Amino acid sequence: MSPPIRESGHNKALQAALSTGVLQLVGTDHCTFNSSQKAFGIDDFRKIPNGVNGIEERMHLVWDTMVESGQISVTDFVRITSTECARIFNIYPRKGAILVGSDADIIIFNPNSSFEINPRSHHSRTNTNVYEGRKGKGKVEVTISRGRIVWKDDELKVAPGSGKYIPMPPFGFLFDGIEKIDAKLVSSFKAPVHRFKSDV
Repeated sequence: MSPPIRESGHNKALQAALSTGVLQLVGTDHCTFNSSQKAFGIDDFRKIPNGVNGIEERMHLVWDTMVESGQISVTDFVRITSTECARIFNIYPRKGAILVGSDADIIIFNPNSSFEINPRSHHSRTNTNVYEGRKGKGKVEVTISRGRIVWKDDELKVAPGSGKYIPMPPFGFLFDGIEKIDAKLVSSFKAPVHRFKSDV
């Protein structure tokens, strides 16, 4: 995977950045391959398919690592796993909020339920899991998408093709921040900067 898994200790720095607001969200690109596919690179690491799992495990791991340990609040958990993701992808408040007119995407999370990650019981079509053996507290028990229950009792309840493409408009709030930072940087220069267009 890229970046590669780091030594123990790097996770503490990431947790501190998340709990202090330096990092705004936790996401995953969830790109799994089974052990046979990963073995393509056994003699040449450049041929190893790049990616690991994460979409099924993300909410549970963030809760157990950050909320159970007291590093973030329940409100912070919602913000870094839902609201900020929707804002950064410029689809808030359609997603990432429980408001009139929003899509009614909701999870019911049991903080007292426990989990153990195992490639024999996860729902990805792969025989490996980078989190294999990890145990913790906190588990999604029900998922509601656009007002319909799609996950309950460890069972997916959707028909193929029932998903919906959500277009993401360009130039969300992050771009406003970039312009402000650029303007501050330019104004900090000691010498004036005069920009001109070339006739060539």
